[in-house]
Amino acid sequence: MKIRRVLATAVAAAVISPAVLLSAGPAFADGKPAASQTQNAKPTVEELRQAVERAQKEYDAAVVAVNDAITFLEKDMEADTYPTKAAVIETGNAAAAAAKARTEADQAVADARAKLDAATTEEDRAAAQTALDEAEKAAEEAADAQTAADTKATAAQTAHDDARVAQTRKIGLLQKARDEAKEKLADAEKALADAEAAGEGEEDGGNGEDGQDGEEPGGECVPEPRLTAAVTGLPDKIAGGTTQTFTLRITNGTAKTMDAVYPYVGVHAFDDKGLKELDSHLDLEWSTAANPAWRDADLMDASSLGSLASKASLDVKLRLKVDADVPSGQGAAFVTADYVNDDGSCGGYPDLDQYEFRILAKAGGGAGSPGKDDATGSKPGNVTGQGGASTTPVTASGGSGTGGGGGALARTGSSDALPTVGLAGGAALVLGAGAVLVARRRRTAADA
Repeated sequence: MKIRRVLATAVAAAVISPAVLLSAGPAFADGKPAASQTQNAKPTVEELRQAVERAQKEYDAAVVAVNDAITFLEKDMEADTYPTKAAVIETGNAAAAAAKARTEADQAVADARAKLDAATTEEDRAAAQTALDEAEKAAEEAADAQTAADTKATAAQTAHDDARVAQTRKIGLLQKARDEAKEKLADAEKALADAEAAGEGEEDGGNGEDGQDGEEPGGECVPEPRLTAAVTGLPDKIAGGTTQTFTLRITNGTAKTMDAVYPYVGVHAFDDKGLKELDSHLDLEWSTAANPAWRDADLMDASSLGSLASKASLDVKLRLKVDADVPSGQGAAFVTADYVNDDGSCGGYPDLDQYEFRILAKAGGGAGSPGKDDATGSKPGNVTGQGGASTTPVTASGGSGTGGGGGALARTGSSDALPTVGLAGGAALVLGAGAVLVARRRRTAADA
């Protein structure tokens, strides 16, 4: 049940265009999806064909992006006009010239010393000594010049190598995205082939023989509040230029084993005025004991954690990197979890829980006073333990907690004088969460 892509897209859409979600509000205003929304709609063959077309375009674009990135690494970055390569050539030529000048200066010293040794009169010796002194001084200057030139050449080569490493890493991410796009395309093609083989959805628009919406085996997805997702170890305050490691614990509080459990965690932030979105300054990665390698959360498209036995828990390690140039602001981590069983039954925690944190501009850089929280004036100090966890979840009705309904995020663990996740942006995030909760209850074939 690939909720990561659905959740991330919906929340991002809420931030970019909250009016879209506002118009959808009545669909989930009472917190109970309509009958047609709780049905597991079966896509028509035409819809599946369109899905294949979209997946093909995404895959083709991903292939082009990988090829372009490789060409850039192998050709463009090695062209004489590329900035870091041009610097390597220029400093290399300067270092070679300095080395030649030093060799010539050393030879001049040797020649002057030979003339001094060969001098027979006091006048000749005095002249030869003066020439030797001048030659030795010139040789020292040439040696210093060569050292400086070599240092510049080494720095230029290092900068070029670093640029190539960065491009290589980018290629790796693009290749990962390409491989995922290929898998999605294969899934879409299989779903279409299966539907065409079964003759589904062509004439009746995807309904069964009785004209009712078709359902997948196992019935509809149902809310399961006993499948919980909780964050621990997220600090109340995070300074720019730092990395924080914390934990997401998924717990199956039901009496049955869940065959495949899917976590979701996303981070969002806004500056203190609530006008500038800061997500581009945040890099979230995760790993598990079974797969300890750190992976980009944006590229983890609904990865199953495997089965989870009754009353058992499973931990996901999370690592949040914050750019050094980030301005001060307010952030939040949103978490939830879903499950899918082998018989097709599915469901999940009905809400998105949030954990708030302050973002502090890095001391001596970024926006605001060095080393201070722009909104509170406090210094970062040592921050440990649990961050600003909401005591109430973001609910499907678009509010936060009970008695709210106003669409504002719960304000805990941070100053009351501060905007919560960017003023209006925070409300948009909640609306996005509410819309997502409706979408999560509809399992299409593409999300199975």
